Amino acid sequence: MRSERKLKVGFMRLAVLLNLSVSTIALAQEVPPEGEGGDDIVVTALKRSERLQDVPVSVAAISGDAVKDQRITKADDLVMKMPNLQVTSTVGEGTPIFSLRGVSMSDFSLNQSGPVATYYDEVYKGNYALLGVAMYDLERIEVLRGPQGTLYGKNTTGGAVNLISARPKHEFSGSLTAGYGNYDRIEASGYVNVPLGDTVALRVAGTFARADGWFRNTLAGKPDMDAVREYGLRASLLVEPSSNLSFLLRASTSYQNPYNYGVYGQSGPDGIGAGVYEAFGQGTSYFRPTATDGQRKGALNYVGRREGRTYSVALNSQWKMGDGLSLISVSSWDKGRLFFIEDTDGSPRSVLEIDYGDRAEQIAQDLRLASDWSSPFNFILGFYFNREKVFNSSSLGIFRDIDYNGDGTINDQDCRDSAPVGDFIACSITNRFDQLKKSYAVYSDMSYKVTDTITLRGGLRYSHDKGEQTDLRSDVFGVQGGLTATLIPPLALSYSVDKLSGKVGVDVKPSRDVLLYANYSRGYRAPSFNAQAFFDPSEASVAKAETVDAFELGWKTQLADRRITFNGALFYYNYSNQQFINVNPNTAAQTLVNIDKSRIFGAEAELSVRATDMLSFRAGLGLLNTKIKRGMLSGVDLAGNRLTNAPSVSASGGVDLTLLDDGVNKFSVHPEFSYVSGQFFEVLNTPRLRQGSYALLAGHIKYQRGPFSATVWGKNLTDKFYYTARIDTQGFGFDYNHVGAPRTFGATVSYDF
Repeated sequence: MRSERKLKVGFMRLAVLLNLSVSTIALAQEVPPEGEGGDDIVVTALKRSERLQDVPVSVAAISGDAVKDQRITKADDLVMKMPNLQVTSTVGEGTPIFSLRGVSMSDFSLNQSGPVATYYDEVYKGNYALLGVAMYDLERIEVLRGPQGTLYGKNTTGGAVNLISARPKHEFSGSLTAGYGNYDRIEASGYVNVPLGDTVALRVAGTFARADGWFRNTLAGKPDMDAVREYGLRASLLVEPSSNLSFLLRASTSYQNPYNYGVYGQSGPDGIGAGVYEAFGQGTSYFRPTATDGQRKGALNYVGRREGRTYSVALNSQWKMGDGLSLISVSSWDKGRLFFIEDTDGSPRSVLEIDYGDRAEQIAQDLRLASDWSSPFNFILGFYFNREKVFNSSSLGIFRDIDYNGDGTINDQDCRDSAPVGDFIACSITNRFDQLKKSYAVYSDMSYKVTDTITLRGGLRYSHDKGEQTDLRSDVFGVQGGLTATLIPPLALSYSVDKLSGKVGVDVKPSRDVLLYANYSRGYRAPSFNAQAFFDPSEASVAKAETVDAFELGWKTQLADRRITFNGALFYYNYSNQQFINVNPNTAAQTLVNIDKSRIFGAEAELSVRATDMLSFRAGLGLLNTKIKRGMLSGVDLAGNRLTNAPSVSASGGVDLTLLDDGVNKFSVHPEFSYVSGQFFEVLNTPRLRQGSYALLAGHIKYQRGPFSATVWGKNLTDKFYYTARIDTQGFGFDYNHVGAPRTFGATVSYDF
């Protein structure tokens, strides 16, 4: 490890800006209204514990019970719960790329950090190798919409997803859940909470799941793809030596080792291989069977397991200093690795095969001073530091089953003969590099209550980010592993940027159940290094920082003694320098560029109704209109095109109906639906690659008796076929496609003690 160089931060004025209250949307399965004896969801979206409906941030929250009952086990499941949220999975479900209100990332490289940040218990997880298994024993999930540049900082131009695990309590309790589903899915999860005296409590939670792959492999002796094989373990220790001091230490690990995802390679006019096999007199290119033969299966020859391992330790310390002031510290260390191989062409030929590798280690410190005064003015002042070290490697295997020189043997000589003329047949092109990123920030978040109904809110964040990409090189190897050529000799790149982000706005609360708001906010995403530089040093580059300027109007209302909640928001974004990976369909060369200017406008409206104690329902609608105003890609003018992963219409809803509740037995049904209109996965808006509109149905039926419960569940009940990612690789004779999971169903039993 290199020794840390000291960074001198000059004097900076902390200005108080105005902040907007944005609509807060409760998507929990059941939220009893205040006044009916129920408890409202409490969130910490603004680094404070507040009632969800009173938080001046656009945040959707799902309670821990709803997470468990609705089987939210991976990031993709969140799409069915809230409008204007999409997830793509170009390199698998373990590496989700969120799109929120049309703000997304097209780059699938493992070294990148998307514009919708992921936080576990207030700890930012910027690298895919650090994500692991986390969707178990959660207290809630919070999704913050819009730029979060004040409290959350960089890489939040689209928003943030917060996963909050359950805290230890000073009482003995526990739960155990076991289940079985189709594809021979076996799962178990649970926790035990143990008080250790009056001031200490321990909570240990874990999860385990295994399932066969649903992407069928038709090659004899080869496993089916898209399997499940994972576990996660978390221990949380709460120490409260006094009423003014508390320490919460969390340590976790997870492991994933399933057979990797399957790729649906859709044949081009000349087949997968683009006629290359015919040109060399070595058979024919592969023509995939028609859709009637099934689109969730293929003859994949290059298969293997996906390996992901994470370790994490975080300490949250809180000291109530008196006079309404609290000092909060969040210190963390993370380490992870991720490796998998991909049969990119999805055929029995070795047209294009990719190996991905990623190792990451991170330390972070968030220190903030917060007030909780009864006076009109309150504030949060904080300092943040993050250091992330990454090693990344990728390998492109190109036509490794062709005897290029026709000597009857496929060996290193074939690559030595093909590489000098740029064919790279029977070659593997491997790049690797080290990456070090550091981030320093000071931030403020303040509010001033002008009258009983009008509150001014605002904040600023000054960030200094710097990064180094070192020892980047790209080498060509033959099929036997012999070094053939060096395409990119070792080189280094760096960046250093200073950014100011913030928010300004006002909210008006004419009554306890009505909130009106208007705001402006700015967020930014830090520069990025191109991880896909393989063929020429000119591909090694740094993409500029992207920014989003957001304007928003909205309302929050509750009616009928808070049995009805109707929230809405209108927003307009100026999107500058969106980072974008450009894949040349003919050569597979990839460059990291910026799209100059785009604009987004849209709306959200959500309704939840607690009609009776036995019946409630919820519905949400998202509308988007996106347009690239200025940008070029491979010589093509993108002006007028739509952004990726930004469907014009998205909707979701569900019903919670209790059919029986006699005080001992409870029986309920919970159907759900989601709808997404047509969308593109690439900014060229190629009609052939457009995903049409589709709807998904899901739900569960639950029976409870005392501490025992049994649930029958199902997802994608109509077995709808749809894509989750598409890339044009016609230079190799196919379109690269990821497809959504088929119908899955099963049953679980739980016992609480």
